[in-house]
Amino acid sequence: MRNRKFVLIMVLAMVAALFITPAVAQEEDRWDGADDLPVNPLDCPVADGEMTEDEGDEEMMEMPEYNGGVAQNAPDKAGQDIVLVDIPKLIGIGYFDATALGAQQAAEELGNVTVTTDGPTEANIDDQITFIENYLAQGVDGILFAANDPVAISPVLRRALESGVHVVGYDANSEPDAREWFVNQAEFNGIGKAMIDALAEEKGEDAAFGIVTSTFTTPNQARWIAEMWAYASKCYPEMTWLETLEAQEDSVLSFDQATVLINKYGEDLDGLFGMTSVATPSSADAVTQAGLCGEVAVIGLATPNAMKPYVESDCVKSVVLWNPIDLGYAAVYVMRAVVDGTFKPGDATVSAGRLGDLAVVNGSEVLLGPPFIFNKENINDFDF
Repeated sequence: MRNRKFVLIMVLAMVAALFITPAVAQEEDRWDGADDLPVNPLDCPVADGEMTEDEGDEEMMEMPEYNGGVAQNAPDKAGQDIVLVDIPKLIGIGYFDATALGAQQAAEELGNVTVTTDGPTEANIDDQITFIENYLAQGVDGILFAANDPVAISPVLRRALESGVHVVGYDANSEPDAREWFVNQAEFNGIGKAMIDALAEEKGEDAAFGIVTSTFTTPNQARWIAEMWAYASKCYPEMTWLETLEAQEDSVLSFDQATVLINKYGEDLDGLFGMTSVATPSSADAVTQAGLCGEVAVIGLATPNAMKPYVESDCVKSVVLWNPIDLGYAAVYVMRAVVDGTFKPGDATVSAGRLGDLAVVNGSEVLLGPPFIFNKENINDFDF
């Protein structure tokens, strides 16, 4: 009798496993952005004339306390010449060429700032750390950075702060206490909403999509993807996230990974998201060469010049971004204000030249503004 009960229990357990295992696998496929930070999806689209939840709530949100770091015993250089180094994830691609241009524009306007952009030619965190260490040894007044890995880069940035060097991030953050301020090109949930809404408009609220990203640990891309899925789950519950593939910041690998998704999912694939300025045009190229323009939507973050051929051919309808020139420009203005003592913890805004006053969010972030959608009507108005 006991043997029969044991066999029955084992059979029931095996039957249950058949139903439970796929659910677990599906949850693993829905990679959550490689961190455990909370998500904050924005309101779903509403009909014209209706009011969103946020618009109906007139209560002002309390400003979070400053959570950035402090440059220890930094020399007083208010109004004096300062030397900065800008070390992005990598150099030699259009996106960071644009941020470097903006940094130079700000330095020229200010007149008392010298900024040099330097860094690895591949998106490698170990190489990026080496560049920072080398410039610290040479001596600089401030470091601007866009992190390849938010955790791995933080120890060297903390050492910079401890030695009295000011640190401001942009594009991709570190741990908050490893820099003073982070210039956020657009809040993560705003990017997530813009990307998912664009897919829903183009391919329907039940679209199935794949993602080509840089790495699972690249901080901004990780957070964008986490917010994309949170927003899709809230506003488009019939959407299906098929798979996310890493492609570094490599155009050939990005093309290959997009092709893998196209071949693997076939007619089930409605859209491809590119999470980098390299992955998006490469994904558009893969869709073009596969003869699937109009069948597979390509939506992503990229510079307009790289996307113009695909937008003009109607293979791509929406490119989501901000102006990276303004991002580099704002980072230099923030650094100058920090050194001058005109921008301190607790301030609600910072003055940034031609950009006007930029708002402080999330304790120690400066918000550049909402994401911008490039399309066939406006993309030729931009040249970067």
